[in-house]
Amino acid sequence: MACYVEITPEERHEYWMMRALRQAHLAQENSEVPVGAVLVDCETGGLISEAYNQPISANDPTAHAEVVVLREAARIRENYRLPRTAIYVTIEPCTMCVGAISHARVDSIIFGALEPRAGSLVSQLKLGNKSFYNHRLHVLGGILENECADIISRFFKNKRAK
Repeated sequence: MACYVEITPEERHEYWMMRALRQAHLAQENSEVPVGAVLVDCETGGLISEAYNQPISANDPTAHAEVVVLREAARIRENYRLPRTAIYVTIEPCTMCVGAISHARVDSIIFGALEPRAGSLVSQLKLGNKSFYNHRLHVLGGILENECADIISRFFKNKRAK
């Protein structure tokens, strides 16, 4: 008989954000802006895909962590629609990424740190609340916010110091 340990939603969110942070560290190791993302199946609670920012190494301006994770998940599921999923990303997504997440029909976006200049869910455009979209996104921010903000701020501080 299998033994299952119940965890709270808070613990579950922190677990997946830690996975996203590991991806952000991989991005940093590859000289990319340290953003990581994971896509989770809401029905099984299992991982579908995980990725990190790759626009520099891939020579692809659309290779943000969110887009890369969606591409991989769509390939795995053999479907461009990804309903009943949640994406965890270390920083508030930009306009392009929110659009891609919405078109993929992801149910929830859970992010770590705010992105005051280009964040499109809370900080700027508030795209998750727009009535003209035919898909509604559930948005939750602030999961491991300090850890997520720290990795990106240290990255840019080091870059400016060089």
